[in-house]
Amino acid sequence: MFLCLLFSISVFAQSKHDTTSYIQTVNIKTGKIDTVLVAKGDFEAPNWHPDNYLVVNFRGNIYKLDLATKELTKINTGSVDKIMDDHGLSPDGKWIAITSFDTYNPSQKVYKFSISVVPAAGGQARKIVTSQDLSFWHGWSPDGKTLAYCGGNFSNLDVYTIPVEGGTPKRLTETPGLDDGPDYSPDGKYIYFHSYRSGRMQIWRMHTDGSQQEQMTFDENANWFPHPSPNNKWIAYIAYTTDEKQNHPFGKNVKLRLMDLKTKVVKDITPVFYGGAGTINTPSWSPDNKKIAFVSYSVN
Repeated sequence: MFLCLLFSISVFAQSKHDTTSYIQTVNIKTGKIDTVLVAKGDFEAPNWHPDNYLVVNFRGNIYKLDLATKELTKINTGSVDKIMDDHGLSPDGKWIAITSFDTYNPSQKVYKFSISVVPAAGGQARKIVTSQDLSFWHGWSPDGKTLAYCGGNFSNLDVYTIPVEGGTPKRLTETPGLDDGPDYSPDGKYIYFHSYRSGRMQIWRMHTDGSQQEQMTFDENANWFPHPSPNNKWIAYIAYTTDEKQNHPFGKNVKLRLMDLKTKVVKDITPVFYGGAGTINTPSWSPDNKKIAFVSYSVN
């Protein structure tokens, strides 16, 4: 995680060398992959808006990608810039939670990342004050009142929640190492996340108060970023085919996988492709539960 974040910081000064991004969707039943847009540069983390557009990150800003016209439009975020690839739409589609890079002072080893919310149509962002210097948004409760995020310090990042209007954060995990990527189930019963507590990155879930934490995947992959479907039947996640420890780097062999939450059966929904950080950090299900948006890459 530490190495990945340092790399992300450098992206603001210099983009990934000769990267081409393929913004794509995959049908979870047929496996058919459609390419929405091919673009130079490092596009990341698509969210799927009910009005048939994607919200994507590109070099510190967020953009609206119209699925019909393929037109890209920058979303105004006011004074907040240097936006990371951890962003997502509120349940009603009216707001976007964003994570921004605020401070980097290598001599003092100071790094600050904060969470804000901004109108989906654009406008001045409002920062959510947390007690941690490191705060990375990942989930929005179904009622729109609570944000789930990864926070703490580089040596031990955990899952927290905080009211969207601000307030006192609540810590939900306390295990050594990385607990990250929290995303709410649509019924509000669970928070899904990934954790390194077993010695390999795997998918876990817990009740929204942090109780009854249980492991969901038990395989040889390094599994990250679980996202429940809107109908609460599946979770989709990204699997590194190599053990990346507590990092989720760009430029690795990965695949998207799907777990049936009733049977716990897991299947691949894409072949292995070149991706990693930026591919599916954030919730990216289509509103009709049929497709998932993601980004694959090539580097010359």
